[in-house]
Amino acid sequence: MPPPPPPPAPEVVPAQPQAPQGEPPPFAQAAPPPFPPAVPPPFPQAVPPASPQAAPPQFAQTVPAGPPFPQAYPPQQAYPPQQPPFPQAVGAAVPPPGFPAGPPPVHPQQPPAAPPAPRRTHRWGLGAFALAELAFLACSVLVAWFLVDPDAPSVPQLGIAVAVPTLVAAGVAIAATLVRGNGPVRDLGLVWSWRDVGAGLAFGLGGLFVTAVAAMVWVSIVGPDVNSAVGTAFDGQRASWPAALGIALLVVIVAPICEEILYRGLLWGALERIGAGRWVCFGVTTLVFALFHFELERAPLLLVISIPIGLARLFTGRLLASVIAHQINNFLPGVVLFLALTGNIPV
Repeated sequence: MPPPPPPPAPEVVPAQPQAPQGEPPPFAQAAPPPFPPAVPPPFPQAVPPASPQAAPPQFAQTVPAGPPFPQAYPPQQAYPPQQPPFPQAVGAAVPPPGFPAGPPPVHPQQPPAAPPAPRRTHRWGLGAFALAELAFLACSVLVAWFLVDPDAPSVPQLGIAVAVPTLVAAGVAIAATLVRGNGPVRDLGLVWSWRDVGAGLAFGLGGLFVTAVAAMVWVSIVGPDVNSAVGTAFDGQRASWPAALGIALLVVIVAPICEEILYRGLLWGALERIGAGRWVCFGVTTLVFALFHFELERAPLLLVISIPIGLARLFTGRLLASVIAHQINNFLPGVVLFLALTGNIPV
């Protein structure tokens, strides 16, 4: 009988190296986490707040605390409220997108508004008025010496003697404003305005009533024989109605314009230039107007006549109102002179 086969040799399993004490085995695998419970806990655990992390040092800036967030803020407006725009300085650093901006720049206070440009003042003064008066006197002497027949003056000669000196004086006044000032519109207040026309009518009509009363008082004191210089010059003269109309227009329209340019335009502006107040200008021009007609007997009456004319210049600040008032004041004398020259009323 054959012998039984020998038993198989046992397999030799190499021993795995033991890990040192305190270290995990090199091929140790972590145990899988347990399955979550089927029912969630009744109360979720609070998540601990994350610790704030400091901003990188290169972008860390001190930002001032803004206003607290209100309880109810309009959703249409961004928070924090937008500040009014200020012009940024040239070359100011602007942070890149995504990074917090630095503290708002300190803006200076709003600069005060620039003062208005100073009003241009004229360079003419009392010397210009004196020159205009000298031109008036010199022209009067020359016209009377060379153009007017002293024995038998005619109406045209007398008209020239009345018109030319006044026109020359007004021309000198306007030339002074053009050469040494800003022109007659700005320096003399020769500006058209319907409001000034209305003011001139009001002062003229009121002054006409005052003048009529003063004239009656004056005639009762000095007598009816004392007449104006123009009335005396044309005493006893006769002319055709066109010539008489021209003389009347000269008295009513032309003479008031020239006299107002001279007295309440040039003289008024000269007094303002030396610092005189408006009431001082009113008083001085009123007195000079009465005296420089060279009619001493009629000077008190002329003083009363010139008061409403000067008030028109005073309250409007321009010359048109006084011109209108002066023309209304001369209207009745012009009508009387026209009727006397045409022989409709005795002189």
